[in-house]
Amino acid sequence: MFGALLGLYAPLNKTWVALIMALGAGVLVSSVAFELMDEAFGQGGLDAVSIGLLLGALAFFLGDLAVNRAGGKHRKRSTGQQQDGQASAIVLGTLMDGIPESIAIGVGLLAGGKLSWVFLAAVFLSNIPESLSASVGLKRAGHRPARILLMWTAIALLSAAASGLGYAALRGADVNLTAGIQAFAAGAILTMLSSTMLPEAYAEGGAMIGLATTCGFLAAFALSHL
Repeated sequence: MFGALLGLYAPLNKTWVALIMALGAGVLVSSVAFELMDEAFGQGGLDAVSIGLLLGALAFFLGDLAVNRAGGKHRKRSTGQQQDGQASAIVLGTLMDGIPESIAIGVGLLAGGKLSWVFLAAVFLSNIPESLSASVGLKRAGHRPARILLMWTAIALLSAAASGLGYAALRGADVNLTAGIQAFAAGAILTMLSSTMLPEAYAEGGAMIGLATTCGFLAAFALSHL
């Protein structure tokens, strides 16, 4: 919601949006590696995390492919390409991007009883430029601000519900299952970053995106080891 409000009423330069997106991606990659996968490996071992990671990557790949074909390919663009797509596909694709993070939050509560603030910061940073950029693009494509804000409200509520539902449904589940689902979320997040978020950031920000991503990774790594 915060990113959407910024995009609608205080739009930033597209280069700054791309840099924030790359920084958030770097933080998220680090958090996936050291917060999700490490924890899942400690609980379920290599077999559980390998199967979960690959299944998560495959699930996001197939879902993203279906959403793109349905008209949601440009859901993160800020230049108005959304006018050529279907609004329902754009909403579904954006929700799909956020579900793995929501799963990771819910399962993280089960695994350790508390959430890593570094991972929460990574999710926050990665979602601000995503909603900001998409909101600018939707507005340029002719969608009304009220409708855009309603869309992001629905996505935020559904993502929160996914976290709560996962937490409630998996309470008391076998540790191998919990570890596998945590790795499933990690695989989906990594696939989302590499196939949608980073390409969009590079298209808008150019070669400096690599530096911003590395800085985000280093920041999260350092914070998680303090």
